[in-house]
Amino acid sequence: MSSGHHLLDRDERGWLLATDEFIKVYLARPELAVPPDACLAERALHDALLSDPWRHVAAVEIGAIENTDARANWEFVIRFRDCLAKHLTLEATYIALARQHEQLPPILLDHLVHLIMRNALDRCDDPYMLRAAELFFRRQRVTVHEGSVLSADAEHLDAFSVSPLAAMFSFSDGPTIEVLSDENAETYWQRSDGFDFALDLTSGRRGQSALGKVIALWIRHMLDIDVIVEPLTELRDVALTWYVGLDAAGTKIGDALWNGAEIDEATRARLVGLFRLTFRDAGIVIDRVGEEPVYLILAMTLDGGLRIKPQNLLVGLPLRGEDAGALT
Repeated sequence: MSSGHHLLDRDERGWLLATDEFIKVYLARPELAVPPDACLAERALHDALLSDPWRHVAAVEIGAIENTDARANWEFVIRFRDCLAKHLTLEATYIALARQHEQLPPILLDHLVHLIMRNALDRCDDPYMLRAAELFFRRQRVTVHEGSVLSADAEHLDAFSVSPLAAMFSFSDGPTIEVLSDENAETYWQRSDGFDFALDLTSGRRGQSALGKVIALWIRHMLDIDVIVEPLTELRDVALTWYVGLDAAGTKIGDALWNGAEIDEATRARLVGLFRLTFRDAGIVIDRVGEEPVYLILAMTLDGGLRIKPQNLLVGLPLRGEDAGALT
């Protein structure tokens, strides 16, 4: 329920339609809530949108707001709202934002992905896939412990100012974070809004397999393209005909390999996931790639941060022009 999914409708394709109630939720956010010292222009704009959430907002109305931060918040939210109005569904809006490289605050884009994932996984009963989907819209921190690659929600950890390792193994007075397992998986449904489960992304284990399934589901839901996504154990002796970095760190590694650079062991140790993607219909792929697989690379930053960029899977695949054009 934390996503606000219940405030949305669906179109005939099953994509999400924004409603008046959904837009009003944004008006209630702390960034837009009218403080006691707000100027008359901000109060008037807020009241007008509560009455008609889709009304046209002229630039002069936002420009009249005295507080600089408030003015910037309103500019972002109105631009986001107008994009929703233009493209009608949340899915089409996100695709448009990804293709246009629109610069909006991450909190807005993450919320869009959260809602879209909630929609795509509506009938999913696999807690591992649901937890893996959180990587698409929740910043993570990764710890490698005794050969296991463990991903925990960064915001949950930051709230207690503890390291992932300390939290997971009770080395502090902070929270104990359980790693999702077959023994506790059934409790995920009651705890999902807490984002307090860690996911084991070690190669060959269920978490990484679940992430591959979520990636395939995301592509099918957003692009109507069927793909097979298989986790690989290592990045050695692969013909890198095409690759997609699932995050900024993964993209840098892919760029280095593409240019023939050697990857040292320290860089290799930052790899969190390597996947081989194949298209069920190779006819939609550009000739340069043909039936060759696409490699997906996920890596953590030097300080253990992990943030997937789901937009890369929408704009980075080697699709023919007509298939890429179908996104608009």
